Amino acid sequence: MSKLNSILLVEDDSITNFINERLLRKLNVAENIKIALNGYEAISIIQKTVQENKPCPNLIFLDINMPVMDGFEFLNEFRLLDFPNKNDVVIVVLTTSTNITDIEKLKGSGNTDFINKPLTKEKVQDVINRHFSEVAKSLK
Repeated sequence: MSKLNSILLVEDDSITNFINERLLRKLNVAENIKIALNGYEAISIIQKTVQENKPCPNLIFLDINMPVMDGFEFLNEFRLLDFPNKNDVVIVVLTTSTNITDIEKLKGSGNTDFINKPLTKEKVQDVINRHFSEVAKSLK
């Protein structure tokens, strides 16, 4: 079965991380699941992964409202990073925001998608179907 090499959950709420990680493990869509509690930790994880010549996460689920470095700041910092296959990384913003300004900012963020919280089996499958066709075929 084809899987993503890694998914990175970027969310400051530990209960949400627990639930999302459990869902992703049950769906068996990734070899590894990493968790960052804010954008700063996520950037650090990505930089360390790149320095160690390991594959960067294929998929990042990103919260917007977090302490230290929020989702928008993460997106700005991510754009400055330089590593192989960066353009293959899909960032999916998980949000409860209905703020039209937030949504417009996200639409202009390149390889970024967004869905409303909570993360569900159907939403994960939809993201996989839209962005990772090889993995999607193995889920059927």
